[in-house]
Amino acid sequence: MLKHLFKLIWNKKKENFLLISEILISFMVIFAVFTLLVYNYQNYKLPAGFDAEDVWSVDLGVMNISKHKDSASVVHENLRNVMKDLHQVKSISFSNGNVPFADNYISMGLTYNKKDIYPDVYSVEDSYKDVLRLTLVSGRWFSPEDNGREKSTIIINEEAKQQLFGSGNAIGKVITQFDDKMKVIGVVENIKGQSDFKVATAGVYQRIDTGRIRGMSQMLVRLAPGMDAAFEGKMYKLIASTIKSTNLEIKHLVDMKADKNKESTIPMIIFFIVAGFLIINVALGIFGVLWYNINKRRAEIGLRRAIGATARSVSIQLVGEALVIATFSLIIGSFFAVQFPLLKVFDLPASVYLQAQFLAILFIYLLVVICALYPGKQAASIYPAVALHEE
Repeated sequence: MLKHLFKLIWNKKKENFLLISEILISFMVIFAVFTLLVYNYQNYKLPAGFDAEDVWSVDLGVMNISKHKDSASVVHENLRNVMKDLHQVKSISFSNGNVPFADNYISMGLTYNKKDIYPDVYSVEDSYKDVLRLTLVSGRWFSPEDNGREKSTIIINEEAKQQLFGSGNAIGKVITQFDDKMKVIGVVENIKGQSDFKVATAGVYQRIDTGRIRGMSQMLVRLAPGMDAAFEGKMYKLIASTIKSTNLEIKHLVDMKADKNKESTIPMIIFFIVAGFLIINVALGIFGVLWYNINKRRAEIGLRRAIGATARSVSIQLVGEALVIATFSLIIGSFFAVQFPLLKVFDLPASVYLQAQFLAILFIYLLVVICALYPGKQAASIYPAVALHEE
């Protein structure tokens, strides 16, 4: 039966060329949709690496500080002491502007054994780990024992470790930045600081020292659960009166994450809507072609019924013909689809393309079956005597 159907469709390949082409184009579009969907879903499933709940990001703006380093340290310390007097504040950490879900990106080139990477740089305090609740994979976090060391100490994330050391041990290794040497003392879990749908990039954490303290215009504050707008207003006034700053701004990390997620999901939704219209057009095209073929083949169907073919067998044949047409399209489409992981198009993991291809094939077969069921049922209801009489 299957061999007969393939032979039947092959003999009518010119008549079915447009339908095969239409299904082929649909497959490639569906393949692209599922590639995007699978990739974003895999990224979404990855752990965030930190806890953004009840954490507020305070942009201190332009602070009225003299150029003396000690003056900046005093201002930061005064602000820290004032904030600690609020019992709702659990922990505080100053940092550079490269905080999670912000639009600031700071990077630098690092080298180890002739391997060069350009990770994101986070200048942080010892309390940074507690504020964001980072997960330490190996080694240790910054502590007062790092004061006055000959070599600067740094902490890297898992992605930076993989790029520089592979599966080897990173603790105690010395990384260079131009002439500066920095010793790795810890490895932390990757954090998704851009959005839930984007993979973590390589990251390096530097401990804030007196040379960089003037640039620490960001403060992360972990609060007790349930803080409302009234407390936010109180905290705003307290900070503004303490540091005499302009452009002071308070944001919630969860709200910043939601905004970043929208930047990723809106293009996906638009893409899905466009693809949805294409799928509807293809479905109508398949439905119309099958309906036309049934009306064109009424005599053939009536003859088959007259010589003993059951309504079910006629319906199965028409659905089978539609599936064979789809199979020709999918064979051609799969040839192009397998080139994506082989050629490393868009540099995505091969598993993403393979899963997307499998889902796209299932989707096309399901679409064809749904579109062929009703015309097949209509064909099965043709009475032999009526069809032959019309002919």
